[in-house]
Amino acid sequence: MLPTSQPTLAPSPSLAELNDRAREIFRQIVDAYLASGAPVGSRTLSKGGGLGLSPASIRNVMQDLEELGLLAAPHTSAGRLPTDLGLRMFVDGMMQAAEPTEDERAALEAGLAPGVAMEEALTRTTAALSGLSQCAGLVMVPGRELIIRQVSFVPLSPQRALVVLVGADGTVENRLLDLPPGVLPATLEAAANYITARLAGLTLAEAMVRLETEIARDRATLDRLTEAAVSAGLAVWSSDAAARPVLIVRGQAHLIEGEVDMERVRQLLDDLEDKAELIRLLENARGADATRIFIGAESRLFSLSGSSVIASPYRGRDGRVIGVVGVIGPTRLNYARVIPMVDYTARTLSRLVS
Repeated sequence: MLPTSQPTLAPSPSLAELNDRAREIFRQIVDAYLASGAPVGSRTLSKGGGLGLSPASIRNVMQDLEELGLLAAPHTSAGRLPTDLGLRMFVDGMMQAAEPTEDERAALEAGLAPGVAMEEALTRTTAALSGLSQCAGLVMVPGRELIIRQVSFVPLSPQRALVVLVGADGTVENRLLDLPPGVLPATLEAAANYITARLAGLTLAEAMVRLETEIARDRATLDRLTEAAVSAGLAVWSSDAAARPVLIVRGQAHLIEGEVDMERVRQLLDDLEDKAELIRLLENARGADATRIFIGAESRLFSLSGSSVIASPYRGRDGRVIGVVGVIGPTRLNYARVIPMVDYTARTLSRLVS
């Protein structure tokens, strides 16, 4: 069963509006275009399509398909290309999906070995998906609360220190911290010891609440400067950790391979630099029950570059959406192979990450 999607373009003509001849000619044009990227002419279909029709008869059908908005004729060629609307109808109603092979499934699961830190596992999986699909792979993890395992302070100057936080999942993050006046290296060491001993196992938000409670009840056993260092060390993360999604993009080089329209590639690479818009696009896939497909102008972000985005949410053990995984590539990609691959990756992440 094909994943569902919700296009933003005008509704595509239904397959019921096409007779058998028109449906077969349309299918062959799309298949040939996805394979070659070149416009498909009536003479080519007449010779090799097994249709038993003359070029003139095929041209008449192609004209009808063009009037329906399913095909377009580039001004430099007598052949036809499928429009975004045509690709949408093909993907939703005509495509025969091909499930990932055993080797492809193994490659997608390889990065999720036990003991691998979450972000590293997601990075590896995204890279594997990119390599297999020959698209740019991406994964978005919404802002998350780290669980504290250990904190250390590295003095850089009397006014600044580097705070190193190790999360329970092995994630390591660094922040620069402006120190209150009078804080000495020994004070920082005491602050690190307190956090690791008393606040490990808590999220940053929980640690802030615990600290405030212990100080209010006079149970923190901290002097004024150590208390200030502990508070500052926690606050340097909690102010933005939950609000900033982690976005991983891998395999942009695949977008250049074999591409002759370098202006389109330049536009696409520029689009990928707009992380805020890309995150907004992926957020649209978070609420979907299955894989979402955005073809060309269906996505405002990638309409100029003529690109497609295939994205699927993955979930934790409680069924709640954790993030989104997917690929970005040209509208001329192998949807029948790539859509099931993205779907399988999301299901694998849901099974192994939770």
